[in-house]
Amino acid sequence: MKTFRKFLFGLGMLAVVALFLVVWIALPWQGVAGLVVVVALWMLLTRRGRQTASVTRVGLSTLRDRIGSSSVVVIGIAGVVGVLVAMLAMSEGFSATLQSAGNDRSAIVLRGGSQAELNSVMDRDSANVVMEAPGVRKDAQGKPLASAELVVVANLPRKGEPGSDANVPIRGVSTAVWGLRDQVQIVEGRKFTPGMHELIVGTGARHQFEGLDVGKEIRLAGQRWTVVGVFRSGDVLESELWGDTQTVASAYRRGSSVQSVTVMLDSPAAFDAFKAALVGDPRIKVDVSTTKEYFSKQSEGLTKVLRIVGLVVGTIMAIGAVFGALNTMFSAIAARGREIATLRAIGFRGTPVVMSVMLETMLLALLGGLVGAGVVWFAFNGYTASTLGANFSQVVFQFRVSPELLWMGVKWALAIGFIGGLFPAVRAARLPVTTALREL
Repeated sequence: MKTFRKFLFGLGMLAVVALFLVVWIALPWQGVAGLVVVVALWMLLTRRGRQTASVTRVGLSTLRDRIGSSSVVVIGIAGVVGVLVAMLAMSEGFSATLQSAGNDRSAIVLRGGSQAELNSVMDRDSANVVMEAPGVRKDAQGKPLASAELVVVANLPRKGEPGSDANVPIRGVSTAVWGLRDQVQIVEGRKFTPGMHELIVGTGARHQFEGLDVGKEIRLAGQRWTVVGVFRSGDVLESELWGDTQTVASAYRRGSSVQSVTVMLDSPAAFDAFKAALVGDPRIKVDVSTTKEYFSKQSEGLTKVLRIVGLVVGTIMAIGAVFGALNTMFSAIAARGREIATLRAIGFRGTPVVMSVMLETMLLALLGGLVGAGVVWFAFNGYTASTLGANFSQVVFQFRVSPELLWMGVKWALAIGFIGGLFPAVRAARLPVTTALREL
């Protein structure tokens, strides 16, 4: 019967942990702040709360004697938070870089069934049909704000890595692109001249590859090209090199074909009519989406993988950190056994003992969470990296350590502290006073 009661008690403890995790995950920062206020008021205004504060102060005063074991908890939890936030910052940075290139005011048209521009081919007649479709905005001269574009991939040497080449996308664009993608700003040099072997390069590409400074010449498709400008856009386009569509097509023997047509719409509301006109046109078979939708889809796969990897690795490390916290707090309870037993003997109930151990553990966890989050923020926020994108070329992006990710890391730390402190706290409160005193 005693064994069965122990089993039920253990089952109940697991249920408490599970319930806590469910509530904790869903709890916003306002809820956590409210919970902290409630606990603080309880410790100030109630007898057991004041007892809890007294026991907690005693426990914290002994931390200097347990600096080694306490540091294990702090460092372990800092590691969990650091890895988790860094992985998710990579995911958020990559996603933000791609998604910021799109909006609801412009649309991109690919050949039907194409998943990315590199897989799409459209002849010039089809491109003209797209540009003349209803809903496309016209400029002051009555010409459609549309750019028939070509994307090819070239190899260039990486900076600081002799003999190491990587893919870089070269985008052929028309002169209409300047009105179509108004986020693109020339920050050095000038725009390319149509018909000339001239390129402008994104700031991300220049950061990653050799020979892309203004005035330098590079060899592509057996021809010499001059870098005449550098542009900034704040999105995935910064990973590209741009030149004139016809010149790029001629160099890479693509004839008059293009791979996509990007258009500016009269308004976001014009998209449905624009899409319906193209889908219903028997002369062409195309896929139509807003640029926002297109770039969101391009980022989905890798973003999902990075988030899953981050959460899985974080969970595995969190389990290790929980065991570290359990070991530390069980050792602390054993070292303070006489003190806890004496407190119980003079009238302190189990609640102050449980709460004091929990508070001590969660304070250590909070410290670890803040250390881990702070290190990641200083080391990785804005850190530039690159990975392979949908066009099988390098996409340059920056880690994005947002306040939401930092808060998520701190919540994980506190959850680890709660679980790591709960079982030792309950054991300390349930241990019979006579047994504790006799063992000491």
